[in-house]
Amino acid sequence: MAEYFQPLTAEHLRILIAIVGEEHISDSAADLDQHSRDQSFHTPHRPAVVVWPGDTSEISALLRYANQHRIPLTAWGAGSSLEGNPIPIHGGIVLDMQRMNEILEIRDLDFQVDVQAGVLYKDMNQALGRHGLFFAPDPGANASIGGMIANNAAGTRTPRYGATKDNVLRLEVVLASGEIIHTGTRSSKTSSGYDLLHLFVGSEGSLGVITQATLRLAPLPEKFSAAVATFSSTEDAIQAVTAISGSGITPAALEFLGPNLVKVLNTTGEFSLPDGPTLLLEFHSTTEAGLEEELSEIENLCVAEGCTTFRPGMGRAARNDLWRVRHQAYETIVRANPGRAFLVGDVAVAVSDYPRLVAVASQEMNKNNLHGYLIGHAGDGNLHPTIPYIPDDDESYAIAAAINGAIVEAAISMGGTATGEHGIGIGKRKFMTLEHGNSQKVMLSIKKALDPHGILNPGKFFIDELK
Repeated sequence: MAEYFQPLTAEHLRILIAIVGEEHISDSAADLDQHSRDQSFHTPHRPAVVVWPGDTSEISALLRYANQHRIPLTAWGAGSSLEGNPIPIHGGIVLDMQRMNEILEIRDLDFQVDVQAGVLYKDMNQALGRHGLFFAPDPGANASIGGMIANNAAGTRTPRYGATKDNVLRLEVVLASGEIIHTGTRSSKTSSGYDLLHLFVGSEGSLGVITQATLRLAPLPEKFSAAVATFSSTEDAIQAVTAISGSGITPAALEFLGPNLVKVLNTTGEFSLPDGPTLLLEFHSTTEAGLEEELSEIENLCVAEGCTTFRPGMGRAARNDLWRVRHQAYETIVRANPGRAFLVGDVAVAVSDYPRLVAVASQEMNKNNLHGYLIGHAGDGNLHPTIPYIPDDDESYAIAAAINGAIVEAAISMGGTATGEHGIGIGKRKFMTLEHGNSQKVMLSIKKALDPHGILNPGKFFIDELK
């Protein structure tokens, strides 16, 4: 419904330049292409122009003008999202937050940091490390903090530290009207008013543009331990996840690698994992004795569930080797399958339902004779089916999409979600009604109240939002 919006004119461009300066705006083919797609498999869409604001006041002026003239506007972090979340479907303005990348204040005693939204996650943690602190949610990529908040990113450390939403205390947000608001507090708790803070977390830039945040930090762990547990069957591995979750021991991370993925990883020559479904575990503690005790208990639990090989390791080096395996998994899959693209799924259920979810995903890929891969954050019930298809082959892609859809529907039927951490973006819009029912109407009412002209990241969340 692009006709709903105003196309960008020379006069519009003149005003935008007046707001941010000529050097901070571009309509070059290279910049438009760079901001036309994220890391997902979704179709690229070029914006009309890319703008790099320098502060909140400029963003306020840009939104006010775009709102008045019905020009679509999409915020852009690092472009590392996996569901088409920042792709500017209706063109218009892309608001690249790259220049707003300052760490404003580190509050060591409160375990807090104030940052601008364009700060990159890994860069921030490098600076925080000098203070013995870190921001725990780990999306894998060097995502921007604004993007992590907008998508409620999570990752490997969720079992112990929670997702992004659990580690955000306060936000500065610019609404579609240009109004600047602040939500949340620096206090560790509040019961004052509606929880507007978490309304914006996970909203994918559809309700307002996040410009600053106060984040909750954790002390860097003094001691690390890691373990690799291999099983003879996927069922045994997943039952072990349930047993670990009910043991009272909380791993910092608990990852699942399906048997096909383990085989591919071993072909690289970089890894020597025992063949079979595998769990990767990480633990944090203040003492080595505490880590040794936890590892011993976890080994006993795994053996009771059919573990065939348990490899424990102590210290940072063992932990880094573990995550080298995990973080290179997708790249290894791609290299091992030339001529194939992959639809990366993202579903989540309660941990007790994880065995059923993994079984459904395996059955869906097997019955279609697809050599797919299963990988997931098992400690919080999050699964990423990685489904192959032939690029530019509509039939092949339709099969992969149907498999993904069946897995999503199964997760929702178990009381789970269509997306654990990647967000709605483009690909998950069609499941919103199935997951949320009538509450989707409430979401749409909130969208229309805060963004009455629908200019903020249109085409996401609601298929019919502009009607």
